[in-house]
Amino acid sequence: MLKGLGQIGDMAKIMKQAQEMQARMAEVQARLDGMEVTGEAGAGMVRATATAKGQLKGLSIDPSLFRPEDREVVEDLIVAAVQDAQARAQAAAAEELGRVTEGMGLPPGMKLPF
Repeated sequence: MLKGLGQIGDMAKIMKQAQEMQARMAEVQARLDGMEVTGEAGAGMVRATATAKGQLKGLSIDPSLFRPEDREVVEDLIVAAVQDAQARAQAAAAEELGRVTEGMGLPPGMKLPF
């Protein structure tokens, strides 16, 4: 259809690829909104659940940790569980986004603008 148009044909092809990628990215974003990951600390005594976008959704603390003298330990475990959940969320998001960009010939390590 665009044979013989040289750079114009190449540009049309690039624009079509960009539109396809944009549609796939929208699908991935929707999946990430519904995907949840759970991070944990203290051998599972503290668990944090977050969306794949990193929004904290829930926190679960084993009742045995509720002693006043252990307050600082519990606080540290909460922070560790939230950080673990956020790291897992980033990994899940990167994996999903990586599927979208496969085969597009992007340079290694190129990050998309979001």
